[in-house]
Amino acid sequence: MTTMAQGPAATAMRRYGKLLLATDLSPASAAATEQAFELAARLSAPLLIVSVIDPGQLRLSGGRFGQRVDQVRTEREKVAQDLVERGRRVGVTVSFLIWEGDPGESIVEAAVAERADLIVVGSHGRSGVERFLIGSVSDHVVRHAPCPVLVVRRTVDDVPPPQPTQPH
Repeated sequence: MTTMAQGPAATAMRRYGKLLLATDLSPASAAATEQAFELAARLSAPLLIVSVIDPGQLRLSGGRFGQRVDQVRTEREKVAQDLVERGRRVGVTVSFLIWEGDPGESIVEAAVAERADLIVVGSHGRSGVERFLIGSVSDHVVRHAPCPVLVVRRTVDDVPPPQPTQPH
């Protein structure tokens, strides 16, 4: 005889069948990545990693590209493959998509297309004028997502220590 679990944990398991981790796959996203893996393992839910390459962010001030989109894609695919392997080791089914475009809009579109039940996204902790001028991917996702969004702030451990300057 099979019984259905009752209570908040059972509701969460039914409600969050597919988790979407929106990440740039950088060390700054480590806290969100850890949280997404922990939730996926706890809920026995598949984890879809979505990383968006914004070509506009690759341009230098003169209009030339600092890196080509294909170079960035190759780097992200390598990191994403490592996360797929990590998922196999801990029993979490992990897949990934690498899109090109506006990060906020693309994450929302991926959540709709992939029918995500929960989006996990990191926050770089910008505030005030910086957020106004640069915009915030996590803010856009929270405002437009078709499902709940968990915003994970960076921890102090995620921030690299300042590098000492060498005398010239």
